[in-house]
Amino acid sequence: MSTTRDWWRERARAAREQAGGGGAGEAAGRRRRWVILFTGMAAMTAGCTFQYGLAYLIPALRREGLSLEQAGLLVACPTAGLLLTLVAWGAAADRWGERLVLGTGLSLAGAVLLAGATAHTTAELAACLAAAGAAGASVYAASGRLILGWFAGHERGLAMGIRQSAQPLGVAVAALVLPSLAGHGRSAALVFLGAFCLAAASLVALTVRDPPRRKHERAGRRSPYREPMLWRIHAASSLLVVPQFTVATFALVFLVDARGWHATEAGRVLAVAALCGAAARLGAGFWSDQVGRRMGPMRSLAVATGLIMLALAAASASASPLAVAALLIAAVLAVSTNGLAFTAVAERAGSSWAGRALGIQNTAQNAFAAATPPVIAAVIGSAGYPAVFGVVAAFPLLAAALVPVAAERPAGLDPS
Repeated sequence: MSTTRDWWRERARAAREQAGGGGAGEAAGRRRRWVILFTGMAAMTAGCTFQYGLAYLIPALRREGLSLEQAGLLVACPTAGLLLTLVAWGAAADRWGERLVLGTGLSLAGAVLLAGATAHTTAELAACLAAAGAAGASVYAASGRLILGWFAGHERGLAMGIRQSAQPLGVAVAALVLPSLAGHGRSAALVFLGAFCLAAASLVALTVRDPPRRKHERAGRRSPYREPMLWRIHAASSLLVVPQFTVATFALVFLVDARGWHATEAGRVLAVAALCGAAARLGAGFWSDQVGRRMGPMRSLAVATGLIMLALAAASASASPLAVAALLIAAVLAVSTNGLAFTAVAERAGSSWAGRALGIQNTAQNAFAAATPPVIAAVIGSAGYPAVFGVVAAFPLLAAALVPVAAERPAGLDPS
């Protein structure tokens, strides 16, 4: 009961602080933080479109003579590059601010993708994709840290849900654009992806401002990793990546190869599913704000993801038409927990550690994301889709057991 009262007291205090300027200054401040949030979301959408949308180039890559396993390795290259720099970008955001990190990383990623459009060999393309991933990693630590600085605890769940909706939005953009562009060659698709990153970098330079930093933020504090809660969130989130990237990477191939759909038609349907996934992240964030907790909703959604993956395995094994419906529901549920985990990590770490903690969170998740496409492709080749979906169902159920519900503080109580 006392923690609930503390949480509501924090909500009231945060509201008073935000209203401190009054009048036109208050209104301008409120407008600015929402502009910054949506710019950060646009920046992350640009990064996610090439980081996680390359699966929609798999049919084109296979037409060039690559096997499914080889195409899966190319799809994983941006994620592999991202793993090398996430913590470094997070530390840079903690030290020099979010605006510089966002703009620099996106500009570099855009330039490398444009260079990749001229790659002549698979090795050159893989190197460019990995380098773009390393540069684009900047958006993951910095855009989340902006939310911790500009939004109070009682609204961070929704704000982070908006920010995290960038991942399914990026996948939706890729689903709508890349299959048709790939008909003109993969170079056209890479030019689009590079131009998208450069446009987002320009928007960041024009609109983003770093949040004000308090003295205790500049001074720092002891590591939040002395307690196990952050490690458990990282572990649970990493396990939840497996169903997310299994569906995101192979849904198009499943619909085309196993169900006989045309790639463009399948891309449009999956784009709608990705948009619904973005809405699911918003809903999950709003839910967590209302209950004042992040971990309870995260556990419930993890269990639901495991159950729908089991249903998908059963439906695909029996060649039931319900397999398509289960696949689309899985595409929505599998992405729904991401914003909750990031909000909880940022709040538990506090402002002085948020950039590094979010970098570690992203590193753990993307290690699983990088491994998922090639491993799942190999298992599909040997055992088929039903077996893969059944095995993948175990990952969110294990994640649900790891989610630290009992250790969570009420939402918004910044430990720094």
